[in-house]
Amino acid sequence: MGKVIGFELNSQDSEKSVEFYSNVFGWKVAEPRWGYREVDTGGIKGGISQGPHDYPHGTRIQIEVDSIDVAISKAKDYGAMIVRDKMEFDDFYLAYLVDPTGLGIGLIEKK
Repeated sequence: MGKVIGFELNSQDSEKSVEFYSNVFGWKVAEPRWGYREVDTGGIKGGISQGPHDYPHGTRIQIEVDSIDVAISKAKDYGAMIVRDKMEFDDFYLAYLVDPTGLGIGLIEKK
């Protein structure tokens, strides 16, 4: 299960965001309440909501995964665009992608 530190994702297509994150990372997403869906990632909780037109997309977040290669493959299957493929650093691997609704996220795999 992908873990994050904390977040709120704004999206112009929140249903598509819910489908993407629950299927790719196994997140548990609650039913909508006032246009906001609570999200349990197994780490800090966050939410997915319909972004306002003057700020339609949220800020990129960092998601820790067990296997960056598996996560990238699943993300592509669900419509993600890879911005920067897997990069190697001293203690971790990092990749950047954009989900199917245009939200930027980073993937981190610790060595």
